[in-house]
Amino acid sequence: MIVTKFDSVFIAKKTLHSIAKRCVPELKRLANATYQDVRASVCLPLDRGILHVVEAAIDLKKKLHPELIVVVGIGGSNLGTMAVQEALLGRWWNLHHVPKVLYADTVDPDALQVIVEGMQRVLRQGRQVLLNVVSKSGETTETVANFEVLYNVLRHHRKDAERYVVATTDKDSALWHLALQKDFSLLEIPKLVGGRYSVFSAVGLFPLGLLGVDLRQLLAGAAWMREQCLSSNTKINPAALAAAAVYDSMQKGMNVYDLFFFSEELESLGKWCRQLIAESLGKEFDLRGKRVNVGITPTVCVGSTDLHSMGQLDLSGPRDKLTHFVVAHFDHQLKVPLYPEFDRLVPNLQKKELGKIMRAIADGVKAAYRKSKRPFLETRLATKDAYCVGAFMQLMMVQTILAGSLLRVNPFDQPGVEKYKRETRRFLAGRKA
Repeated sequence: MIVTKFDSVFIAKKTLHSIAKRCVPELKRLANATYQDVRASVCLPLDRGILHVVEAAIDLKKKLHPELIVVVGIGGSNLGTMAVQEALLGRWWNLHHVPKVLYADTVDPDALQVIVEGMQRVLRQGRQVLLNVVSKSGETTETVANFEVLYNVLRHHRKDAERYVVATTDKDSALWHLALQKDFSLLEIPKLVGGRYSVFSAVGLFPLGLLGVDLRQLLAGAAWMREQCLSSNTKINPAALAAAAVYDSMQKGMNVYDLFFFSEELESLGKWCRQLIAESLGKEFDLRGKRVNVGITPTVCVGSTDLHSMGQLDLSGPRDKLTHFVVAHFDHQLKVPLYPEFDRLVPNLQKKELGKIMRAIADGVKAAYRKSKRPFLETRLATKDAYCVGAFMQLMMVQTILAGSLLRVNPFDQPGVEKYKRETRRFLAGRKA
């Protein structure tokens, strides 16, 4: 269903297995994790209680017949939702389907104005807009600012605006108490589930379920991969082996981890991976408090487009990158028509399926990497369905946690992010540096 391969050109099996074996203590901790543990996110795929609460909320809000859903959140509060939506429903969902979905993240007034106007069009026609504001702390500057603007639009058109707001947040957060005061609907995020690990909580499940994603299949795929990734047999554990490959690359001086997706619809999945890896592994201090300034810089490319922008650098530039190719099955089988006179331009294209051409390009890239002795991993998704996407996301989460354990850093905090938040609040208060 989903397979990760490791190219032996850059790391011998013996070395890979030796490093992966060092993950066993952390694997045991993950296997025993509860919601009272910073590893709480591994409990989510098996939690039917959360699923039932979310399904009930979806059923309730579907009765309002929303034509537009606006997810108001940033970082881990919306990246996972966007990733699953685009992977399963396509990036052009809004052109042909209802409900439509828009995401309000950064405080870009031009971008937010587009959402404001979209809401106004729907509301003036007497149709419904649902706001889903998502923030663990309830105090995220960008989210609160955007929500206030959009809630104001909703209130101008609906006297019962509160019925059309769902707040997803930590219990007892500032947003939680505001929601109780305003009579917004509330969905709880388990307190020790970090934002970038929260896609299988109400954070992702509620908006995705409203859009028609099969939540049970999404969680089933994650649960299946969870079982594979928590195995203490590290010779076959895909997350432990991938973490070992990342760690080995970093020890060899590679400071870039290029996530290369051979599918346009998986680009947002790459952006979700980028946040997951950057926030989890980029740390100033290790677990003992020693300053290490460790990390690997995740980048996102889309094949075959970025072979024409990054390919030259990747195959001829500095040897500072580990590339992770992700190859997916395509749902449609478009075929090049038969025009013999075009064969002079590029031979052997006539009557070929575009999916086969893409696979030939991916195979060609891997062959070029091998000949150039450029390291890479490869993950193959048998299908682009909820099960496989859920499995891939769970793989990347456990892989990242295990890489953090090998680096001896905390993959669950983000003190660097908190620095900018504190400084932002100081400037908003009018205090100078």
